[in-house]
Amino acid sequence: MTQTQSAPPATWSPAAPAGTAVQPPAPSPARRGAVAQWFDGTPGRMRAFLILAAAVSVVFGLAAAQGFQQSDGALQRAQDNAAQLVRIQAIHTNLVSANADATNAFLVGGLEPPTQRQHFVDSLAAAAGLIAEAATAQPADRDALGALNKTLITYEGLIEQARANNRQGLPIGSQYLKDANSVLQDDSLPLVKALVDANEKRVGTEFDGVGYGTIWVIAGGVLTLLIFAITLRWLARRTHRYVNVPIAAGGVLVLLTTVIGGVLLAGASSAANDTQQGAYDRTVGLSRARIAAYDARSNESLTLIARGSGDSYDNAYNTSAGQVDEQLRKLAGTDNELQGLWGDYKNIHDKLRTTDAKEGDWESAVAMAIGHDPKFNAVDAFRQFDSTSDQHLQDASSAVQSKLGDARTGLAALGWVGLAVGIAAALLVAWGMSQRLEEYR
Repeated sequence: MTQTQSAPPATWSPAAPAGTAVQPPAPSPARRGAVAQWFDGTPGRMRAFLILAAAVSVVFGLAAAQGFQQSDGALQRAQDNAAQLVRIQAIHTNLVSANADATNAFLVGGLEPPTQRQHFVDSLAAAAGLIAEAATAQPADRDALGALNKTLITYEGLIEQARANNRQGLPIGSQYLKDANSVLQDDSLPLVKALVDANEKRVGTEFDGVGYGTIWVIAGGVLTLLIFAITLRWLARRTHRYVNVPIAAGGVLVLLTTVIGGVLLAGASSAANDTQQGAYDRTVGLSRARIAAYDARSNESLTLIARGSGDSYDNAYNTSAGQVDEQLRKLAGTDNELQGLWGDYKNIHDKLRTTDAKEGDWESAVAMAIGHDPKFNAVDAFRQFDSTSDQHLQDASSAVQSKLGDARTGLAALGWVGLAVGIAAALLVAWGMSQRLEEYR
């Protein structure tokens, strides 16, 4: 019969009094001694300096990579947002251009000139295409662009009603035209202006952000070099050797990367600043001038359509024309040609207004406005300003993209170089310290 082995008697231990916290077991003296011993004495302090200098070296590599990526990313976003701003301003230009065509064609009576009608259709189609393109390029603008697209449908419908009635010689056509102009001025253009403001702010933010990359590199380099200097000084006092070659080599690598990287990033920041104050400001100024010019052209036609009761439109013309003058003055020295062409158009407008308001010859004033007067042809004068300013705008916009692209050249790759330098410096610190630690074994 198999005998069952009984369990050993339980060892009695007094229960802890109620409410007494149970303390965790204290670390063994052996464990405390091992950690303390590893950092004890001169070898232990060498290990501490090794860890500190190596860690700071890696941090420097990360800071250098971040600095180059920061500047590269800011330049890229500045390019994208500047392109978006040009799109939005092109939408604005196409809308006021179409409105100028519609109002001017209304003066002709009956069927408007085919070329002018086609320009109206092309302008609205271009605006619709740019709205879709802009919504894809910048998701933050989608809601406003969607609302803008709806207002254009309303505007185009009112214009078609105005055209149909005008062909039949019905006076109500002018009211439809005024309603269409109100939709454009009160519903469409405020959305466009809000989009322009938002994108101008984005561009300005990114231009400012280009210089932050330099701060990352210089701050990281200065901190690392300071730790290296302290480490080398401590080693020289403890080991009586003036220079630890591997650690000094790591310091030289960090110094060169800081100096060269700082210079390159400062150059990129300077290039961005020059672009902002040059080609970018020129692009914005030309866009504003063209938008205001088309608005002035529309109000010129609306003043004549009103036939003696168009003072509000005449005042609106003067406001828009003043905005063109202001923008062109800012571009003085670079766009004297545009100032001359705009002056030619304004001279014809002044003659037109004198003929209508002071001489009472409305028919002759209309002939000037629609280009039927061989001597005072407002259509040809405005077309010269339009085509020349458009070419200047395209050149300026291309210059912005080109200059920002050039400023970005190599920055992303240099970020990886900076990271590699930081890792290399950490390895050199480990090598240099290991030489000294060997002497204590």
